[in-house]
Amino acid sequence: MKLIKIISLVLFISLTTKVNAQLKVDAELRPRFEYRHGYKTLFPDNEDPAAFVSQRSRLNFYYKTEKLNFYLSFQDVRVWGDVSQLNTSDKNGMSVHQAWGELLFDSNFSLKFGRQEIIFDDHRIFGNVGWAQQARSHDAAILKYKKETFKFDLGFAFNQDGEALTGNTLTTPNTYKSIQFLWMHKDWRNLKASFLFLNNGLQFIDVDNAENNEIRYSQTLGTHLIYGKGNLGLVSNLYYQFGKDKANNDLNAYLLGLEAMYKLSKKVKAGFGFELQSGNDNGTPSNNENRAFNPFYGTNHKFNGFMDYFYVGNHSNNVGLLDLYAKAVFKVNQKSSLTTFIHNFSAAADLAGNNSKQLGTEIDLVYSYNFDKDINIKAGYSQLFASDGMEALKNNFDSNTNNWGWIMVTIKPILFTSNNGTK
Repeated sequence: MKLIKIISLVLFISLTTKVNAQLKVDAELRPRFEYRHGYKTLFPDNEDPAAFVSQRSRLNFYYKTEKLNFYLSFQDVRVWGDVSQLNTSDKNGMSVHQAWGELLFDSNFSLKFGRQEIIFDDHRIFGNVGWAQQARSHDAAILKYKKETFKFDLGFAFNQDGEALTGNTLTTPNTYKSIQFLWMHKDWRNLKASFLFLNNGLQFIDVDNAENNEIRYSQTLGTHLIYGKGNLGLVSNLYYQFGKDKANNDLNAYLLGLEAMYKLSKKVKAGFGFELQSGNDNGTPSNNENRAFNPFYGTNHKFNGFMDYFYVGNHSNNVGLLDLYAKAVFKVNQKSSLTTFIHNFSAAADLAGNNSKQLGTEIDLVYSYNFDKDINIKAGYSQLFASDGMEALKNNFDSNTNNWGWIMVTIKPILFTSNNGTK
């Protein structure tokens, strides 16, 4: 808390010395109760379901002048009860979710650097994973250009686990060593199109011979398209991956996705879609070739069912996925809505043995209610009806019910805003 007070004081002092400075301070409080009985994987025999309340608390500072955008976001993530009463310190403690500055060279060019969320298009390859209480952020520098209906981002990141005098081998788990990316976007009257190129470098460590340690790069190339005219909306993703994976296999993988939505009335939208992510036969790369697509840094909870059976810390280098789904959004009234999904899952590649590619069906229901302009309440229920193929894939043949329910309150008040002479 001392750190937050110091930063607040610095920002207020800066505000009083800048004629055209703007300051905004806002916060977020987001507790979420979950009941898990087969979430992420099939529920086993002789176990009790999980139930808990997790919470994210954030305090955000945004400061703007003619030549600078500056942002700080502190967060505390906890599970109710993970720290005993009268404890002198938290289990996780306060952390920095974002801390970035953006230098505004002119009305078109800027350079944004520091710890930041990177979000492109529909979050498929780069997203902030906002559903996760801790969310995702990157330490990166991005050169940005924007003019009228065209913009591009050119980004770079290089990670290390600490200051050193020799060596550059990264030992931090679950992160990349180096990335470079180019994202371009253009708007037309009825069409929006984006292009993305990602050069993704993962650290390989040879435990027997450090001289073999190296960065192995894969490349992801693709486009995101949005078309809308009248009551019809179409969204498509097309991505191809090549290069090397971390195990030095040759990558040859792809993602194809298409969604069509139609506005049936002022209160109802409905449609259908599919997403195909390539995979490996028997769930394992063979002949030094990996055909499994990896969505890398996307908000994967948003896709392929809310129960997170695929690509949320799991299902990598596996049999891929074909997701056929129907979707409907009902506007109940001015403050509330109901979203429904029905997914049918099957493997994109052959499963081991004679197992069917059919994995199962999932139903997702999410109700959203705006209690106030700063307060939103959401509740969800999902149920998975697993097929024999899913049981083989997850190595669980107990045939139990698999469902998941949750309720979440999000409070996001603006605590302070100031505008000294600017509009």
